[in-house]
Amino acid sequence: MGYLIVFIGAGFGGMARHAANMAALRIFGSNGFPFGTLAINVFGSMLLGIVIEYVALRYGASPQVRLFLATGVLGGFTTFSAFSLETVQLVERGQAGVALVYVVSSVILSVGALFLAMLLFRAAFGIDAR
Repeated sequence: MGYLIVFIGAGFGGMARHAANMAALRIFGSNGFPFGTLAINVFGSMLLGIVIEYVALRYGASPQVRLFLATGVLGGFTTFSAFSLETVQLVERGQAGVALVYVVSSVILSVGALFLAMLLFRAAFGIDAR
């Protein structure tokens, strides 16, 4: 049942992400800077903070509601919010050094993995990216 809850929530989150990207394009134009993604990551992280603090801790929501909102809706909207939450949790547990390693390694390894995959794909299929 949990997978269905996440699936439905992620659909709503994905639609919201697309709507936010389209709104950012209308507002800022397509000048090359990813304003939509930046706004989604910041707003999604803020929303996860609200969900965690209010819905889960203050309201006492069921695990299914938390799964729908946090993993489903916000996971479909942005996975950056989960990254932000995990970083804050490490800091709050007194593991600031580990949090810093997590942030730096996540960014460098993720961007590096994307570059590597693109290079390998282009090489395998003889695609010139220029």
